[in-house]
Amino acid sequence: MYSRKIPEDLDCGIVVTMKILGGKWKACILDGIYKGIKRPSELHRAIGDASPRVINMQIRELEMMGVISKKIYPGLPLKVEYNLTELGNSILPVIAVIDRWGIENNHLIENLGELRIPLR
Repeated sequence: MYSRKIPEDLDCGIVVTMKILGGKWKACILDGIYKGIKRPSELHRAIGDASPRVINMQIRELEMMGVISKKIYPGLPLKVEYNLTELGNSILPVIAVIDRWGIENNHLIENLGELRIPLR
């Protein structure tokens, strides 16, 4: 089993928060589930820039951390749905602030692309 060489500082709130949101698509996955996108295939369509493999890996991590729960319905075809847990609901205000900040500042990031000088 893997053990970290440098122990995590779980007394630091930023470290704990990034442990949950530290994947490129995790905040989008949580936001999608909150907005009613419950099935894995729906999440894949909603987050089209990410590969299904990456989304599935990050869903698994969120489930292992107790942020989302998985419900498997019996029958064929197999039906799986994800829901936010109490912990998952508690991080939604953080995601909302991140979203608002990104919307308010997206023009600054867009302008960075114009300032880049190509390397030769």
